Amino acid sequence: MPAPPGLRLPPPLQVAWLVADPMRFFAAGRRHGPVFQIRLPGMPPEVCVATADLAEQVLAADGAGGRAGAVRRGFLGPLVGEASLLTLDEDPWWRHRRLLSPPLHGRAVARWAERVAEIAAADVDRWPLGEPFALRTRMERITLEVIMRVVFGIRDAGRLRRLRVLLPRLVALGGNAAVVRLPPGPREWLLTSPLPQRAGFLPTTRFARVRAQVDAILYDEMARRRRDPDPDAGDVLSQLLAARDEAGEPLTDREVRDELITLLVAGHETTATALAWTFERLVRTPRVLERLRDEMAAGDGHAYLDAVIKESLRVRPVVLATPRALAEPMTVGGHQVPAGWCVAAIIPLVHSDPEVFPEPGEFRPERFLGPDAAKANRAWLPFGGGRRYCAGAQLALLQMRVIVTEVLRRVELRPADPAPERVRLKAVTLVPARSTRVVATPAGSRSGSAVT
Repeated sequence: MPAPPGLRLPPPLQVAWLVADPMRFFAAGRRHGPVFQIRLPGMPPEVCVATADLAEQVLAADGAGGRAGAVRRGFLGPLVGEASLLTLDEDPWWRHRRLLSPPLHGRAVARWAERVAEIAAADVDRWPLGEPFALRTRMERITLEVIMRVVFGIRDAGRLRRLRVLLPRLVALGGNAAVVRLPPGPREWLLTSPLPQRAGFLPTTRFARVRAQVDAILYDEMARRRRDPDPDAGDVLSQLLAARDEAGEPLTDREVRDELITLLVAGHETTATALAWTFERLVRTPRVLERLRDEMAAGDGHAYLDAVIKESLRVRPVVLATPRALAEPMTVGGHQVPAGWCVAAIIPLVHSDPEVFPEPGEFRPERFLGPDAAKANRAWLPFGGGRRYCAGAQLALLQMRVIVTEVLRRVELRPADPAPERVRLKAVTLVPARSTRVVATPAGSRSGSAVT
């Protein structure tokens, strides 16, 4: 079988193009066909697919030689740890998934809706009125509070104050290129050896120090709860400490720590970005915003709100791809992919397949309500798919439903700039280039109209 075609640019130029304009980069690859190849410096060749059918083949590799954890370990390991759902594979991954799934199941997270609403309402009431501000920053503040209170279950006011400062620093430094792109050996030496730890100007040293401060708080919190467990506690940390595997063994403190940071990474910035994109699309699509407000006012907006959220995650997905390293050769779309290469469904391409989503650039929540909804849902991959479907998806969707509702109840939003926000690559996520700049006015004022 032939190898997949691909871009002919040298790997350094490919990565430069990817960073500068990810959407055009992958659109250029798509012109070679629904299966194409890219090459990035220091990485094995990666075969990309652009349709839902091919994405199913890629995601099915999880049970036959695909290694998602192996791909992520190199750049996420220092932040989330080696005992994270994001960096584990095979049996260790299965053990963690079984233990982490119950507290994140849809019915389990539904009971947090009222608390999320309270957190969102308190923050929205402090928003500036009548002047432009970055909505994504405000969304990050809300989702961070949800992580600290609902996932970590932190109640101590002093610890909450410290974590509000430390956790965003940890995520930012953990995604710094000077940490992520270093080879594992030199990076580990920089992060742990006494000599480089004296050099406070190094990004690796700053990251190591913040990580140590966060870990100290989390380990102390675990020790306190193990000494005095609360059987009625509903936060994720308390439930993970009480969880037991099939052999009756608990997760170690290190394993719990790594999964908590995983939920921070997967549920804080990414959910905030998804919310920012949702409002960015809403304020520039007056028809959709008006219908959503009208249905909410009539008390019948749940189905349309869910469709709005799905369409936002389709047209502006936060996660770029679903890479898997292959331990065995694989055939994809008539092309042979050798062991040692990577395969990935490119989510923006799958989400813009005109065979499934006619006029894919248009923001149309109705795609997920009508007779074609089943077809649309099958090609909807914002949380990945297969057996590695995101464990925190239900928590993310709950936050989006509740926070969108609380914002629209309290303020009117209009774009600060009529031009749509460009997609920018930040680490492995796709963010609004200007952080969704909007102007808020009190609910009911309707001052200023949205633009298309």
